[in-house]
Amino acid sequence: MPTVTEGRQFSNPETPGYVGFANLPNQVHRKSVKKGFEFTLMVVGESGLGKSTLINSLFLTDLYPDRVIPGSKEKMHQTLKIDASSVEIEERGVKLRLTVVDTPGFGDGIDNDNCFNKIIKYIDDQYEKFLRDESGLNRRNISDNRVHCCFYFINPAGHGLKPLDVQFMKAIHNKVNIVPVIAKSDTLTLQEVQRLKSRILGEIQKHGIQIYTLPECDSDEDEDYKEQCKQLKAAVPFAVVGSSQVVEVKGRKVRGRVYPWGVVEVENPDHCDFIKLRTMLITHMNDLQEVTQDIHYENYRLDNLKGGGGEPKRVKHSRKSDVETTEKERELAAKDAELRQMREMLAKMQAEMKKNPVQNGGPASGKAH
Repeated sequence: MPTVTEGRQFSNPETPGYVGFANLPNQVHRKSVKKGFEFTLMVVGESGLGKSTLINSLFLTDLYPDRVIPGSKEKMHQTLKIDASSVEIEERGVKLRLTVVDTPGFGDGIDNDNCFNKIIKYIDDQYEKFLRDESGLNRRNISDNRVHCCFYFINPAGHGLKPLDVQFMKAIHNKVNIVPVIAKSDTLTLQEVQRLKSRILGEIQKHGIQIYTLPECDSDEDEDYKEQCKQLKAAVPFAVVGSSQVVEVKGRKVRGRVYPWGVVEVENPDHCDFIKLRTMLITHMNDLQEVTQDIHYENYRLDNLKGGGGEPKRVKHSRKSDVETTEKERELAAKDAELRQMREMLAKMQAEMKKNPVQNGGPASGKAH
């Protein structure tokens, strides 16, 4: 049996350079690129908030070439629909099968109490399909159509979240990663955008809604990446503007919207958070998939295995900061318990001294010294 000498480099004309464990990431990379990636994005919001325009702007493609916008007469009888569109995107040899799930008709009715039941059913159906495929005989080529991320569009004309917004996000926050988006932010001034962001975040916290949070950076990450993550976290909820129209501004061709007072540039970070939203989606696409697999899918799978009986113990997504905070809380709780025990012992000793003053060295009453 041949032996491997530690630290030896093997090379030959067929495989030039170093051949060893350091090449394992390259093998994984080649295999992943060959297989391609799958990602499903759901967009939810009222009609007229520019959902389709934003998605086309994000991926520089037309996902809805044959879409017909219904008139007011058709909308009177329209109910919520689930419209899934898939497209193959290739960039520098990397293939991505992107599926965008649109929800036309959401929030357009007079009574919207149960308007999102179809959305919840669609999310659960994808989990159920993946669970069946995973439990089947042929598990090599499982198609992953689970919803990895949900862009929830918030109307900029409202003063924060509407009751429907709160009700819907609370209904799905344990099923999918929610990314709140303020639509058509060019209708607001910069000060109004900041006030609306603060109000929305306050209401999200007040109602206990769990939105997608970016992972903490490791200490060995470079400073540019740390700064990028810091800016992305500060931008939530993302105030965006979408446009596929190319206009000329001072000799530059940019995508934007033309107004009588000037041009709003979609890809200008001073005008909106479009670039930050796209950066968040692209750079953290793998994390969105991992959270879907490790948290939301595992919760669904646990519910399914329990047969719906009782409240299952849900898996919680533990970020690095959450773990550190928990450790600190445990240390503080242990110190508090120790101090409490010392106080109790001191109180008992003082009580004993009061009961038996002679035995403890106190003055003896009625006796001569």
